[in-house]
Amino acid sequence: MSSFTKRVHIKNRKHKFEVGERPGTINIPDDALPPQIVIYSFNETDLQTREGSDMKTITQQLKKCNEHTHWIKINGLGDAKLIEDIGTFMGINQLVLEDVVNTHQRPKFDEYDNYVFGTSRIIFFNDDNELVNCQFSGIVKDNIIISFEESHKDYFEPIKIRLQAGKGIIRTAGPGYIFYALTDTILDNYFVVLSQIGDRIDQTEDKLYESPDKSIMFEAQQLKRTLIVIRRSCWPERDKINDMIRSESELITKDVKLYLRDAYDHCIQAMDMVESYKEVTSSIIDLYLSMVSNRMNEIMKVLTIISVVFIPLTFIAGIYGMNFSHTDEHGHVIPDNMPELYWHHGYVYAIILMLGIGVGLLFIFWKKGWFNKL
Repeated sequence: MSSFTKRVHIKNRKHKFEVGERPGTINIPDDALPPQIVIYSFNETDLQTREGSDMKTITQQLKKCNEHTHWIKINGLGDAKLIEDIGTFMGINQLVLEDVVNTHQRPKFDEYDNYVFGTSRIIFFNDDNELVNCQFSGIVKDNIIISFEESHKDYFEPIKIRLQAGKGIIRTAGPGYIFYALTDTILDNYFVVLSQIGDRIDQTEDKLYESPDKSIMFEAQQLKRTLIVIRRSCWPERDKINDMIRSESELITKDVKLYLRDAYDHCIQAMDMVESYKEVTSSIIDLYLSMVSNRMNEIMKVLTIISVVFIPLTFIAGIYGMNFSHTDEHGHVIPDNMPELYWHHGYVYAIILMLGIGVGLLFIFWKKGWFNKL
């Protein structure tokens, strides 16, 4: 069995909640990572960066660069007090904070009085060949966007490079555009994952034609399961982007909505690829099972031919194996009791008869073309 079949599995966190608990309760998962905070404060001519791990880092940077737009990037959700302090400082609803730390949200977009909130699913293969499915959350308010990620992986390096270069409108289009850029980066990485899956599907299909074995079915099933995970992210992501396009919030400007339409098209394209790949994986499984069934039919045909050839031979041998005597104890001939048993060279005649029957049956099967299909 291939290493792909052995190693690829879906890496997800378990839910942590109590049945009937108060809405808005912040439950931090036991394996949540400690937060790492990086703040990018920028305007058309300036970009400043500050790192830290507590609320003081945020307040000092906002006070220092009060004329800038701020992207507060938080990697790791292991500090409940930090989450609560951000909610108090920004005036964020407690239910939103609960959704931030409850990392099993489906992609969505919610509007509030003076801010908007959205979530997406970040999907990638890690170094252990595991499909990681983690949550991204973003809060956009005034000139601030706060992004929350589960892991310490720097998933948005392209956005940082664009901010540092200062080209285009990324520094001047406001936090709503940053939120779009982060969402678009997530969608772009869906295509990276789908490209890797497509390569594996091609490898599995080649193996099916060259040297099929039962590992193909397991590999195809795991690929199909992976595609189902991506599908669960793509479908609600489409609805989320559509909600952003229809939003009446001033934080999502007309210019941003223009770019969101392009992201919507990308999401539809990713969904189409997922559905196509799912059909291919299902076809691989069906084709493998058909090949196994055909192979079994061929084996049964061979066994049937052998049985048909030997049935008359066994019948003849059985008849002459009954050994009824040709005469009684007084030497009188008993009528109808196998006179062939006393023929000279009778054994040779029986063998020739059986060989003739066998060869004749094989000749008939050959004329019918049965051997050409084995």
